[in-house]
Amino acid sequence: MASKSLAHFTHHLDPPFSLIESSKSMDQLKQIHGQAIASGLIETPIFLNKVISFCCMNKFGDMDHALKLFDQIPEPKTVFLWNTMIKGYSRIHSPKHGISMYLNMLRQNVKPDNYTFPFLFKGFDRNVGFSCGKELHCHVVKFGFGSNVFVQNALIHMYSLCGQMEMARWVFDISCKTDVITWNVIITGYNKTKQYNETSKLFDEMVKNGVVPSSVTLVSLLSACSKLRDLKIGKLVHEYIGKCEIKPNLILENALMDMYSACGEMDVAIGIFDRMKTRDVISWTTIVSGFINKGEIDLARTYFDQMPEKDYVSWTAMIDGYIRVNCFKEALILFREMQALNIQPDECTMVSILTACAHLGALQLGEWIKAYIDRNKVKNDVFVGNALIDMYFKCGSVAKAKRVFFEMPRRDKFTWTAMIVGLAINGHGEEALSMFFEMLRASIKPDEITYIGVLCACSHAGLVNEGRKFFASMTAEHGVEPNVAHYGCMVDLLGRAGHLQEACEVIKNMPMKPNKIIWGALLGACRVHKDVGIAEMVAKNILESDPQNGAVYVLLCNIYAYCKKWDSLHELRESMMHRGIRKTPGCSLIEMNGVVHEFVAGDRSHPRSKEIYSKLDNMTRDLKLAGYSVDTSEVFLDIGEEDTSIAKGWCWLPG
Repeated sequence: MASKSLAHFTHHLDPPFSLIESSKSMDQLKQIHGQAIASGLIETPIFLNKVISFCCMNKFGDMDHALKLFDQIPEPKTVFLWNTMIKGYSRIHSPKHGISMYLNMLRQNVKPDNYTFPFLFKGFDRNVGFSCGKELHCHVVKFGFGSNVFVQNALIHMYSLCGQMEMARWVFDISCKTDVITWNVIITGYNKTKQYNETSKLFDEMVKNGVVPSSVTLVSLLSACSKLRDLKIGKLVHEYIGKCEIKPNLILENALMDMYSACGEMDVAIGIFDRMKTRDVISWTTIVSGFINKGEIDLARTYFDQMPEKDYVSWTAMIDGYIRVNCFKEALILFREMQALNIQPDECTMVSILTACAHLGALQLGEWIKAYIDRNKVKNDVFVGNALIDMYFKCGSVAKAKRVFFEMPRRDKFTWTAMIVGLAINGHGEEALSMFFEMLRASIKPDEITYIGVLCACSHAGLVNEGRKFFASMTAEHGVEPNVAHYGCMVDLLGRAGHLQEACEVIKNMPMKPNKIIWGALLGACRVHKDVGIAEMVAKNILESDPQNGAVYVLLCNIYAYCKKWDSLHELRESMMHRGIRKTPGCSLIEMNGVVHEFVAGDRSHPRSKEIYSKLDNMTRDLKLAGYSVDTSEVFLDIGEEDTSIAKGWCWLPG
């Protein structure tokens, strides 16, 4: 007995194409096809073409099944059928199979038509485009499609995809330039390769050529303005939209908001947001990111909490916002909320969370993130690797940082720089310098951050002469102009080694005004080497620009105490009391069982503060019994008498 589907076939003279097109799965399609073959009612090339088209074009399609049916069709096959197969491989991003199909088509003496190359190029990735693009471009010319607008657009897209904008521009320049799509493709290419200034120039040229821009053109131009922070051009685009009465759509409104947000015009961005008839998650995230960029984290959080729907991009933006304003604990809390809602983070989220772990010294949580990345196959690219290296170094786990470095399949200059800086701050100065020389052997050009790590390594290792040589060779050998951070490293290097006068000369000869960090490095060296004269000069320079800097007063008091200059100490303390200056209390962080605990001098707000202070009292008693005594050479002015012994440290008195 014929099935319902076959009964339907018998009532139609033509093949039941509608049944094929309405299929909801490959199983359903195969059933229809099988019934047709079994009944002998339908087995025509047109029917097979329709089945193959479904396999190639439909979201439920299957290219393996398409190829199986394709091979059953006798030669010669039509160019339409070859194009269908090529288009199918492009749809599933399998360019090598598409190229193979194209070459087989040529072997069967079937000539391509004006659809073949656009279908073929659409599936290319960067690598395939780079390796095969120019050769296939020759085929385009050979078969006479060099002036076909659709093929030209496909070529421009292909060259843009693999970063060959000179070739893309050459194709564009020989095109007729009457099709708005051609302009959109080249403009999009410049945006993707971050050549935003070219986007703006092309738009002017486009208007002069009398080509009316589409909303796609305007979105691309607004994107370029956003990246360039070009409010002037952005406003002109906005005016153009109003003047030409271009119907607003969600994508265009989002692009306008993004441009104004990037340029710091949040009032205008909010105005557009409030007038929008429809908003999506991108609209909300744009506003959140705009407030984050302005440093208004509370407003950003307000809009974030109001979002009707959040995706991983929204969560990552808010987490990154907290990182930017050094609210690392808040970032971790938000990440835990994200996890509780089963929202899958991406590699950008991981980088932000690893940054928070690095600043908090949260090694256990950082290890959990590393395991999460491995377990969930989160894209572990060079950025994630760099963040892992930074986290391990800042948590003091040198061996694990080195292991990540050696396991990375690809490294960039930031990877090498992270290793050099990390080794330096962990006291492995000579190893950091060895890493620097290895970086040069790998033909990686150092930048200003790399040299900060190199000079820091020299400072920690006490390699004064080497530091001088590196500082002198920065510009001559690698074209890196020293900035204020490099001068600060030199002052620190010379100060640690006791060359205080030379450090003063470095500051005196700086081409820019020294900041308080540089003066602070020299003041710290004065404390170590007990140089009151230079210390007073340095303190005067800092306090001229920052008269309420309590840390400078305390450090100078300590130097006076070291050198037993009691009158100067008393006078400075009186000045502090008169001005109401107190040093900001220091804090320390420890991590236990994945929870970060913060401790501030004199603070009793911790839920277990009673136990903590009891333990400190016991430790103090045990230290005294063991023969230790308080080192009172430094005087701290902002702690109570009961905390003095803990804060000042202990020295051994031989019994």
